[in-house]
This record gives sequence, C-alpha cells and structure tokens, in this order.
Amino acid sequence: MASLTRGFVDLTAPGSSQLAPKLLVNDKVRAVTVLSTVLQHLQECDSFWLTVAFATKSGVMTLLSTLLELEQRQVRGQVLVSQYLNFTQPAALRALLQLSNITLRIATKGNFHAKGYLFQKPAGLYDLLIGSSNLTAGALKVNKEWNLQVSASEHGELLPLVRAEFETEFARAQVVDEAFLAHYEPIYQARTLASRQQALQQQQLFPTVAPEPNAMQREALANLQSLRAAGERKALLISATGTGKTYLSAFDALQLAPRRLLFVVHRLTIAQAALTTFERVFQGTRTMGLYSGNQLETTPDFLFCTIQTLSLAHHLQHFSPTEFDYLVIDETHRSGASGYQRILAHFQPRFLLGMTATPERTDGHDIYQHFDHNIAYEIRLQRALEEEMLCPFHYFGITDLMVDGQLVTETADFSFLVAEQRVSHILAQAQLYGCDEGRVRGLVFCRSIAESKALADAFNARGLRSVALTGESSDAQRQQAIDGLESDEPGTALDYVFTVDIFNEGIDIPRVNQVIMLRPTQSAIVFVQQLGRGLRKAPGKHYLTVLDFIGNYQNNYLVPIALFGDTSYNKDTLRKLLAGGSSLLPGTSTVNFDRIALDRIYASIDGARLNLYRDLAQEYRLLKFKLARAPWMMDFLAHSGRDPWLFVTTKRNNKPFGSYFNFAASIEPELAAALTPPQTKLLALICTYIANGKRIEEVELLELLLEHAVVSTAQVNKLLLATYGHQASAATWASCARNLNFDFVRDPQPVVIFDGGEFALHPAFALTVATPLFRAYLLDALHYARARYKANASAFVEGFFLYQKYSRRDVCRILNWELDETATVNGYKVKDGSCPLFVTYHKADDIAQSTNYEDGFLNNSEFQWMSRSRRKLESAEIQAIQQAPVTGLRMLLFIKKSDTEGLDFYYMGDVTPLDLTQSSMPVNGATVPVVKVHFKMNHPVEETMYRYLTTESLPD
Repeated sequence: MASLTRGFVDLTAPGSSQLAPKLLVNDKVRAVTVLSTVLQHLQECDSFWLTVAFATKSGVMTLLSTLLELEQRQVRGQVLVSQYLNFTQPAALRALLQLSNITLRIATKGNFHAKGYLFQKPAGLYDLLIGSSNLTAGALKVNKEWNLQVSASEHGELLPLVRAEFETEFARAQVVDEAFLAHYEPIYQARTLASRQQALQQQQLFPTVAPEPNAMQREALANLQSLRAAGERKALLISATGTGKTYLSAFDALQLAPRRLLFVVHRLTIAQAALTTFERVFQGTRTMGLYSGNQLETTPDFLFCTIQTLSLAHHLQHFSPTEFDYLVIDETHRSGASGYQRILAHFQPRFLLGMTATPERTDGHDIYQHFDHNIAYEIRLQRALEEEMLCPFHYFGITDLMVDGQLVTETADFSFLVAEQRVSHILAQAQLYGCDEGRVRGLVFCRSIAESKALADAFNARGLRSVALTGESSDAQRQQAIDGLESDEPGTALDYVFTVDIFNEGIDIPRVNQVIMLRPTQSAIVFVQQLGRGLRKAPGKHYLTVLDFIGNYQNNYLVPIALFGDTSYNKDTLRKLLAGGSSLLPGTSTVNFDRIALDRIYASIDGARLNLYRDLAQEYRLLKFKLARAPWMMDFLAHSGRDPWLFVTTKRNNKPFGSYFNFAASIEPELAAALTPPQTKLLALICTYIANGKRIEEVELLELLLEHAVVSTAQVNKLLLATYGHQASAATWASCARNLNFDFVRDPQPVVIFDGGEFALHPAFALTVATPLFRAYLLDALHYARARYKANASAFVEGFFLYQKYSRRDVCRILNWELDETATVNGYKVKDGSCPLFVTYHKADDIAQSTNYEDGFLNNSEFQWMSRSRRKLESAEIQAIQQAPVTGLRMLLFIKKSDTEGLDFYYMGDVTPLDLTQSSMPVNGATVPVVKVHFKMNHPVEETMYRYLTTESLPD
C-alpha cells in the first residue's frame, strides 16, 4: 500500500522502491535498459509468462544464459509469440524449444500484437511489465520503448485479469514443435526472400556509386588534412579491427591525389584485399598492381606489396627513395621489425600513414617515433560498436569442464585439454548457443598447435568439417580455410577453423558468426584482436556468438577489461562493469556469464595485483613513447590509460611511492635528486591524504592559494557552489585547515594559516611551491584529484557520493573529526554528531564468533544490523542510536562485499533506525547480549549495487 501511494499519489511517501511502479526505457546516458530489468525479474521469479508479437534469435540470446540457469533450477515458464507479419524467426523458436522448462506456443490467427512480461514472486506477489518491447535485442537494449512495471497481489483485481487473458490466448495458440516449424520455415523464408528482392530492386533503381566515408572516417580525414596543412608529413591511425581503416587510407589518398602510392602489408591475401578496396574508391582513375612473390608489377600507379618481398635489398633497389608520394604501412605495430625498418629508412614519401588496431608494444619499441608522434585519429572497439560500424555480439562466459570438482587451469595437462569429455562439453555448448540464422562458421582459438590439431580432428570425427591452421600453414592453405568458412558450397564449406594466434590480425572473414576461446586470456589486446575476427558485418549476419570457456585462470580479470574497453585497471571499476553487465555495452551487444564463471572473474579481480611496479613502469614508458615526453597523471586520464592513483599506491621494496613524482623519479634518473627529501615527503603527504579525490574543498582551496596570497572561505564557497552545487560549513573549513597542515594524520607540516574566515599559505610552504618542479607535480596531483572527484560523482549526500568507495580515514576526514581515528572505529563509532557504520557483507568462514554479526538487507529499502557483542538497549552508544531521529545524530552505512575487496567501503547512504530489539549471540560457548537494529535506507539501494552486494559466491 505504501508503494502504491508513493508511485501513484505522493512521491514523498515512504515505501519500497521494489514494489513501486516504474517506467522502463532504454537510456544509454543513464546506462539503463529494459533488458536488465527483465533479467533481474527472471533471476528472482518462481515462474514466468512472456507474450510478445515478435521474437528474434538475437532477442532470445540476450536472455539465454539466464533461461538456462532457470532450467537448472526447474523454474518453469510459458512463452507466447505471434506469427503476425511472419516476422518471428524460426531460429528464435528453435532456441526456446531446446529449454525443457519452457512451454512455447505461437498465435497464428489475427493481428496478435501484445507485449507483456509477467513474473511470479514469493508471498503471492507478481510483477508485470507491459508496453512496447518485443523479444528482440533492439527492443530490449536500444530502441525507444516505453514499458510500465507494476506489482500486484494475487488477491487483487489486476492479476487475475492478466492471467486469464494470457491463458485464453495461450489456449488458442498453436503448439510449437518440429511439425509446426517444418510448416512455418518456408513461409518465413519466402517473406525474407521477398524483402531481400525488394531491397535489391530499390538498389537497382540507383546507379552504382563509389563508396563514401562514414562519420568517423570524415573526422579522421579532416584531422589528416589539418596535419598536412600544418606541415606534417607523417601520421598514425589507430583503428579497431573491422572499422574500415583500409577504406580510410583510400579516402585519404583520394583527397591527397598522389601520383604514385605504395601500400605495405604482411600477407599477400591482405594486399589483394587492399587493392580491391582502392579500386572501389578510385573507380578506374588509377592503375593498381601487386608486388609480392612472383607477381612483381612495377608500372601501376598504386602498388600493393608484402613486407617479405619488398624488404629484400634487391627489391628495394628497384625503387628510388622518392618513387612514391604516399606510403601506407598496414599493421604498423610490426614496424619495429628489421624489414619494416629497412623500408622506412629507404623511402621518402610526401606523406607516410601508419595504421594499426593495437599500437601498444610490450617489447620496448617506440612505434610512434616513426610517425613523429602524430596520431591522426583513434577508433577503439567501444566507439565503433556505438557507431554501428561493427556487427553486434553476444558474449557468453562459460565454465570450462570440471573434473572431480576442479576447473581447468593454465597448467592443465594436454591429455585433459583434448579428452573426449572436454570435446563433448565444448561441442555441446557450441550447439546450445549456436549462431545467427545461418549455418555455423566458427573460428576457435586454442592454447597450442597440438591442441588445435587434436580438436580439429575430434570435430571432424563428429561430422563437423574442420581444419587446424598454424604458423607453418602457407598462404594458400590459409586462403583455402578462409574460403571454406565463407563458402556455401557443400563440398568446400567449413564449419570450424582451429588456430592458436595466426588470425589475431589482418584477416578478413566477414561471415564468421561464432568465435570460441579455449585458452586463458593473457592479454586484453589479444582478446580484442581475436574477438574482432568475427565483428565484420556481412549480408544476412545479425550478430556474432562468442563462447569463452573460463577456467580457474589467474588472468580472468582481463575479460572485463577487454569486453568493456576500460583500461584503468581499477578494481572497483571492473567490479562495477561486471555488475552492470550488458547495460554498459554499446548497441545490442550483450555480455553473459554463468554463475561459476562470474565468481571466478570476481575472484580474479580480488586477487589480482594490478599495481605491480613492472606493469606500471611499462605503461609509463608506452605513454611516453606516444607523447614523446614524460607523461603526467592527467595524461593517463586523457589517453584512457591506467588509473594514475595506482602509481601513487604501488610499492617498491615493500614501500608505497606515495606520490606520482616519486614513481616518475624511479624511472627518470634526472628527477631523483631534483627535489629535497622534505619536498618529496610533503608532496607525498598531499597526494596521499589531500589529492585522493574523496573531498574537493582542500583541492580547490590549495589551487586558489597558489594564485592568490589570501583566499576567503566565501570565495571558495562561491566556486564550490557554481562548480559542484554545494558549499562547505565552518566546521568543514576548520577540518580543511587541520588536513592541509596534516595535524589530522598526526604528522604536522606548515602548509596554510587559517584565522576562521581566510586562508593564506604558510611562508615555509610558499617557499616550497616556488620551486617550479614541485609546483608542476603539485598542480598535476590537484588536477587529477579534481578529475577523479568529478568522475566519481553520483548522488551527493552531505560530503559523500552514493556507491563510491571510502576508507575509514576518508570518512573521519569528511565528517570533520579532529583526528584520524581509523584504529578505533572498527565496526562503528558515535562521535561529534555522527555515527558511521562499517559492514563486511559476506563474512569470512573463519571469522571470530564475537564479530560474526547478522547484518544484511531485508530489501533495497531496509537493513538489519547488529551492534557490538555485549551491548544492551541501555548501553550509552545504543541509546544514542535509538535517539538519532530526535537528536539528529547522522548515521551513515558503509559496506564492502567481502574482505577480499580490500579496506575501502561503498557509501550506501544515510540510515534511520526504525526499531531496536534486544537479542543475543554465541561467543566461545557462552551467550552474550547484542542489539539488533532495523534501519530504513534514506536512499533505496540502486538495483545493480544491491544485486552485487547481496549475491553470494558459489562455494568452491
């Protein structure tokens, strides 16, 4: 009743947001989708009923992983689709038919156009979603859809009406079985053929025209023109696999109009494909030829050559250094090799263009120097998906085979990898998840040549035409395999190609519709390269199926980095990406994990050492290559690099650097003695305790003080209000003074002078910041702190952002406590008008009985909490909590999922005690008193965070 009142009558009324009515839409900005809500309801329901006018295979794939879990739990559902306009795909019906817990029917008569999703929940409650969303990937993820969600009791009027309507239509509908599909498939195929013929007729009404650049290519072309206008003669294009970088180079050549052009690649097949692309763009205005192997044409205007041929001295001497006006180097990340170096040293073109999807090198070679560090444009995978340049994908993280309760590991024996049981498991999953409407055209990445050959043989033995390709395979063999995957001819068509890594780059197989990964993810770059093999668009291809068999691998944390394109290596960011799932992927692509696989990835994130010095040092050097100078913290943000905070917290010789300057000084010898020990200590204190992005007042104040001799609190408050929408209190300014002088952390340093209304720099600190290098690194740290604060911004509640991480020390500081009391806060502390509560949601198995408290959410609006043991209702701290609504004691709830997450806690919002009860708990064989408190969440917990915290990991 409270939820009905809140939803329909008075939004200020209390009530659970779980039961309140909601408008469900797809909103990319807010990262919300209809799909996420449907999945949530499926995961929580006891049974379900779906009725939609249209169903596509891609739509079913968005739900398939969850439907398979429901099948295992024996949660039953009924699905009613429609034959209206013959739009529903037979492949979608077949995908649903394979689920034993679903009863499937189709309305074959009338203009059935209903869309509704009904879920039965415990306690006689039902959730109904009704509106415009069909069972298609577009409707569930990206289309402009309106759906209303309402909750109803089985005793109300609405629910029986809905159930009766569904049951009536379900009874009238046709049972979907093989007999029905045999009848329906020719009808659907005729409709599809008619649509294609109509589209072909439309195309024939217009003359064939040369291809034109898309929006992103036009931006890149403009940048290239600007570089040349500024006198630059070299540029590097960074473009994700499948985004048309060859076409882009052709479009740029068209606008530059070179007399002669040389295009250098590492495979003949790629040279031939590039030649075809240029022919389409230039429409016969230039002659084209190949220079590779035995085909050594020299007279055509544009030559397409392989590095293996051209790099030989006796071939290079055929061409003068100024022979070509425009030189294109494809897959430029290879340019450190000697053959590429000889070509770059020999030719002097009017313009040099390098192209690569992955410029990052781990071998210490600086490829950016070859192009004067001019980056013309970057088209990364996520942007390409957003712009619909690539085919959408449905990724499934599947638990690899378990034998005797153990998952496959990095060091698994070869005999296990190719065992009959594992082959059957792989094949069963490949058939279960399948592909789009066409036949499977699969590319399988293995961990070794021996494994790829053995698995190809095993698939052949099961009637699936398969080949294994290795680095020893000839160009002809590779091309034959590619042709086999692309072919529709029964005699030559291949079902699968098994390989290790020779198809990571430079291969164009547009019709690949299933990619299977059978190896540990050692590199996010390689993962994206291999994923990219299937992302090219092709006629009749609706999506790519990606099956990733996840074992007990240390590097599983790389999976979300690769899928979501986040390279910050920030653990909390990775957890949020996993929890957000498909809602955070562009377009209709989805990401799905079974429970065991998901647990393994979370465990990998928790256990990963993402701030190893060697990794950060390499990252530093790579960005230095890119910029042609030493990078600042802000450079890592600008170039989507690692979270700069990792450089502050990483350790060397078991001691954290404490500041970015100290880290940089470990790599740049000239920095080591550039500042005095007191200066480096002070910089580390500011970076660690002031510039961590948790409170903004000190940051803005200190930067203003660097420009002005005296700054009033009124001045800073004016800036804060204009920039962040809030101001600081007198108590906060006093706290800032203690923090800036490091009295708060008991390490006093003279930084500012504060008289209650104005701040000034202490003379000693004024001398310190007069040192240009100190000032530069200080400003960089302050700018990073501001950027981090803004990036973390969500709902703001008196100093804290909802669902952002804070340490106990951060909380003490933001609550304006005089000193850091981390050591004595433990689970909670009543002090100075506030009481922060710190909860580890999933306690360790070996936790002491005296601290094994029964804390947890009752729902997303209520939380149950236990005081320390040996407390009674009469205890002073319990009385303070009970009187909080009267006295105004501020109570804040901070939660971390488990101790494996580290020492920081998510701020869940403020809470209000509703009632307190005396209880007891066992401790060392005795029963001791404890108080249970029932809290109301002042801000109902957002669903993704709620599910993340409350979902327990499966037992090992």
